[in-house]
Amino acid sequence: MAGGGFSHDPIVVEKINTRYRKIVTAIPVPESIPLLHSMYKVESHSMHGQMPIIWDKAENFQVHDRWGNVWIDFTSTIFVANAGHANPRIKAALQKVIEKPLLHTYTYASQERIDYLNYLIEQTPTQFEKSFLLSAGTEATEVALKLMRLEGQKRGKRKQGIVCFDGAFHGRTLGAQMMTGSAGAREWIGYQDPNIHHLPFPYPWLTPVKEDSKAFFKTELYKMCSAQNIDPEHDICGFMLETFQGWGAVFYPVEFVQALDEFAKENQILIAFDEMQAGFGRTGELFGYMHYNIEPDLLCCGKGASSGLPLAIVLGSADVMDLPDIGSMSSTHSANPLCCVAGHANLEALIEDGLIDNSKALGLVFHRELDKLKAKYPEHLKHIFGKGLLAALVFQDKNGKPLSELCDVICEKALQKGLLLVHTGRESIKLAPPLSINEDALLEGVMVLDECIEQALCELAKVKAEDVKNHVC
Repeated sequence: MAGGGFSHDPIVVEKINTRYRKIVTAIPVPESIPLLHSMYKVESHSMHGQMPIIWDKAENFQVHDRWGNVWIDFTSTIFVANAGHANPRIKAALQKVIEKPLLHTYTYASQERIDYLNYLIEQTPTQFEKSFLLSAGTEATEVALKLMRLEGQKRGKRKQGIVCFDGAFHGRTLGAQMMTGSAGAREWIGYQDPNIHHLPFPYPWLTPVKEDSKAFFKTELYKMCSAQNIDPEHDICGFMLETFQGWGAVFYPVEFVQALDEFAKENQILIAFDEMQAGFGRTGELFGYMHYNIEPDLLCCGKGASSGLPLAIVLGSADVMDLPDIGSMSSTHSANPLCCVAGHANLEALIEDGLIDNSKALGLVFHRELDKLKAKYPEHLKHIFGKGLLAALVFQDKNGKPLSELCDVICEKALQKGLLLVHTGRESIKLAPPLSINEDALLEGVMVLDECIEQALCELAKVKAEDVKNHVC
């Protein structure tokens, strides 16, 4: 079906009218279907696959369509609207620049850019002395790849090896896909960079990881080096890590990352963190890497950097950030004045308006309530991962088989009940409400999620029973 696997047949659902949710039409909205199909007709289907809803406006933690329906948003538009949809600080800052008017400057300076860069560096850890602004996260990871290799050349390393991890996702451009930890995602390239390597991700359910994650790191690293004839001191110049494994919000064991940090320092290897989903307060800290008690050399940020406009960032020391020659690393929309003021106001909201603190405090409530769901559905809800206002629910049966179809049904039922969830297309559902959400709305969202899980399990059980009955007959 064009638009993905979700039904585009309107279903009459229960009318809902609470303080935070409103469903007044069939879902999907009948009038929306022709509009969606008109879009599918003229747009690459690679953009499709989301649940059939047409956004009209979004404020704080709520999303509205033009037919009167209102959803609690547990997606933050895929980890973007950290400061809340249409945050007042950001709106005011944008309006001021629009009214100047000043919409674009290329790489010519603007006061907006000057002010934002100074504030950004003031508010981030001291090892980050300089910043490079971009438009998209995949550009940021490409920049980190380039900087790590330039640093390797500067140090006279024989090869510019980059070590990444299986299962990671770093973007859709060439270098970012080479670093991505999925062989299938790299097939279109036609070859693999021989100096980009992948280690197994230390999933917490793996026995060697549970026994000693530090030893697991060393064992797997030396195994890779031996198999590929790599001398770490001379052949590796960088590690690239997602702060957590994206599909399931699975963090590394702290001891694993600290062992990696120790090894990197011993062998003059830079560490870069891909913070696209983890940055800007999402996990209850300004940056997610802070949970590991190390300080990386490079930080790649995006998504929540502006809570709405295309803005990505690479942060690092002056020595590393100044490795490229003047003019050799820039982008048409880098440091766009609108994006700069959005990023500036976003960071002010997170720090000065207490949204990071809210993420940390409500994160405890959030995970407490989610743990209750895990206890309620032990045969299906296998894991809950995440920190702060970030969570992933991993559904597997008692034999460890992924329950992807169950996740599809849960997400669709949530749409019908006024709750938006992150549909991953696999056995996990991710939750990421704006950091501006209040406790009542958060608890209402979890309550709706509970209803959806229960109803989805009952519905699939009936389908299975009917299949068995028909087979027997």
